[in-house]
Parts: sequence; structure tokens; C-alpha cells
Amino acid sequence: MTSAPAIGFEYRASRRFRRWLALLGTLAVAAVALSALAPWQKLPLAVGVLLATALAARRIAASPVIAAGWRADNGWTLQLAPHQEVSATLASFRVLGSFVLLRLRTAERGVLVLLLAPDNSDADIRRRLRMRLAMLQCAAAATDA
Repeated sequence: MTSAPAIGFEYRASRRFRRWLALLGTLAVAAVALSALAPWQKLPLAVGVLLATALAARRIAASPVIAAGWRADNGWTLQLAPHQEVSATLASFRVLGSFVLLRLRTAERGVLVLLLAPDNSDADIRRRLRMRLAMLQCAAAATDA
């Protein structure tokens, strides 16, 4: 079997995901407001939900990654905002419908999360990533058996 070709793509944070996050945060605050809790319990809970939502949105928007590449030897290269390249390894991944969530571990920055969604990546890139991730998962399952 021939090795899989390299996959490279530019990355920017998904605006659609941030909108969904804001909507879910609003719904969570509404749920707290409509709950049967005492008013003194509702306020800190609602503030906590708003802070958690704001921190999550800020983390998503502040991703230093502007491009990523998955080499044929399964190594990752990330291009960061100040135009420096760092090597990374795939820590974990999830495929959720048309979304691909990648957790990449770097020595310098720790774990970086990339969410590839329909509004921030090409459908062909996501399809190729899903295929290669499935091959990786099958290979891992074969070695475990």
C-alpha cells in the first residue's frame, strides 16, 4: 500500500461555531433565570455561565495557528501567527458530522485545538482528513487486537 499524501490547509477560527456558542450561552442563562432557584443563587450561576461562554469564545478566536499540514509520515507541522513553524503530534480527534476536531500537541505551546467546520475549511480537505483519520483509527485497532 502506498503512503497517504500530505494534507495541508489554511486555518481560521469558525465564526459559525462562535455564534452557536453564544446562542447556547444565552439559552443556558435563560434556563437559569427560569429555574426555581432562589434569586441569590441564580445570579452567580448566570455570571458563571456567561464567563465560561466568553472564555470559550475568546480561546477559539485567539488560536495562533494560521496553517497546518499533515505529512505522509503522520507528523504535523503548524504555522503560527508570527510565521514560525512548529512540529506537532496528533493527541486526539473527533469527527462530528461535517465537523473535524483535532487536538495537536506541541512541545512549545502544549495542546492546540483546531475545529474544521463548513465555514472555515474546504469540504474536500475535511473529507481527506476524515479518510486518513479513519485509516489511522483502523490501524490502531488492528494493533490493539
